[in-house]
Amino acid sequence: MTSFAERCGVHDAARGSACAQLLQRLHEAGAEQVRIGWCDLHGMLRGKTLMPAALPSALHDGLGLVSTLLLKDTSDRTALRVFERATQDEWPGFGGLFGAGNLLLLPDPDSLQLLPWAPGTAWLRAQPWHADGTPVVVDPRRVLQAALARLADAGYALRCGLEIEFHIYRIRGESLDPAQAAWPGEPPQVDLLHPGYNLLSEAWADRAHEALAIVRRTAQGLGLPLRSLEIELGPSQFEAVFDVADALTAADRMVLFRNGVQQALRRAGFHASFMCRPPFANIMSSGWHLHQSVADAQGRNVFQVEAAPQGLDGRDARAVLSDTGAHWLAGLLAHAGAAAVFGCSTVNAFGRFRPNALAPLAALWGRDNRGAMLRVLGGPGDPATRIENRIGEPMANPYLYMASQVHAGLDGLRRRLQPPLATDDPYGDQGARLPTSLDAALDALEGSAVMAEGFGTELMRLYGRIKRAEALRHAQAEDADEWQRREYFSRY
Repeated sequence: MTSFAERCGVHDAARGSACAQLLQRLHEAGAEQVRIGWCDLHGMLRGKTLMPAALPSALHDGLGLVSTLLLKDTSDRTALRVFERATQDEWPGFGGLFGAGNLLLLPDPDSLQLLPWAPGTAWLRAQPWHADGTPVVVDPRRVLQAALARLADAGYALRCGLEIEFHIYRIRGESLDPAQAAWPGEPPQVDLLHPGYNLLSEAWADRAHEALAIVRRTAQGLGLPLRSLEIELGPSQFEAVFDVADALTAADRMVLFRNGVQQALRRAGFHASFMCRPPFANIMSSGWHLHQSVADAQGRNVFQVEAAPQGLDGRDARAVLSDTGAHWLAGLLAHAGAAAVFGCSTVNAFGRFRPNALAPLAALWGRDNRGAMLRVLGGPGDPATRIENRIGEPMANPYLYMASQVHAGLDGLRRRLQPPLATDDPYGDQGARLPTSLDAALDALEGSAVMAEGFGTELMRLYGRIKRAEALRHAQAEDADEWQRREYFSRY
């Protein structure tokens, strides 16, 4: 009798060997439990915890997962009425997600992590499948895999480096009184780790040593290539920088890092928040700066130009990028508005876009200019030549964000688009303005034929519905600040 993994077409001799080695490693490590995790539409890890004896069955025949987890907004409310026939008729092609039935998770035996903050606990990444063995096309990781496959068909691969800003607070108190329970729950009361406004301060780094040591041990214990931990400008704000990797690995690392540091810090009495603008006065916004380059089949950076043509304006993209890099850059600019919702996926994120705030206002690029949306780094002869997209918030789903870059960049390559001259006035009147609200970003996405063709009808429609529900609830909230405290700060 064939296993579910075989019916899905993912089980072969190599996977069988990997499963056997996994079980042996868990036995040798003395694992007492195994968490099976997957990433939802909002970039949050969901999962189930198995005892080691139950793992062989999950590896071969899958693990049941309620399908409505793909229909949740950021409050964990199901955005579609899954038990109503009229809803099912309105959403053809989503039949497997209605009725709150089961999907099946298939764990990846090569993704084993022994969680450094939770002794005796192992972790495996999984992806969902329909019970008939067909893939769930709105699974965010599969969305990125499909985008990268398109890029591979063109002869290229995307490589990404991560700069992630976030906040850490010391928990002063927390109320878990059942009589006061609400949906979402009340966040903890917190204190600052450092007062801020002293960028890269050695003194502030020492004040935050205990928390940063936990972040460092967690990242390194998960095998993440952490380069640095830095004191950012805002009160209790920090930044983590990671080495470059292929895009899928980089996205996996982003999910692991956020999940890991939140859990490890919580055990020690700290609250880590990847919310863009935590709900306090005088806060500094956190961004996620996505560095990207494209490699050919031999692994060479095709953005690199050996020598710039003579006589160019210094602001011409060809002075710093190859033709391929210039086309990719132009694609990112052409589709900046439509892709914005994947980098800025919450109501909260759009409060970051202010003049002279190191966050972009328009679809512009600049040479080593932190006010532009796209900051181009490197130049002739530099194998590290790359584009830094500064639009993102640290809560964004990395799989969807990176997929949006692929679809925009590929369109630039296909149409051989040319970027305008680099800006030297990123907060002036140049360039197409970026969306200033979640609703406006969704409008831009829904008007994009390129994004619709790239992401597919199912993902576009479902993501739009779920995010519209989030925006509507915020608009209807009696206290918008309190809404964001509970919706984002308590859990993200």
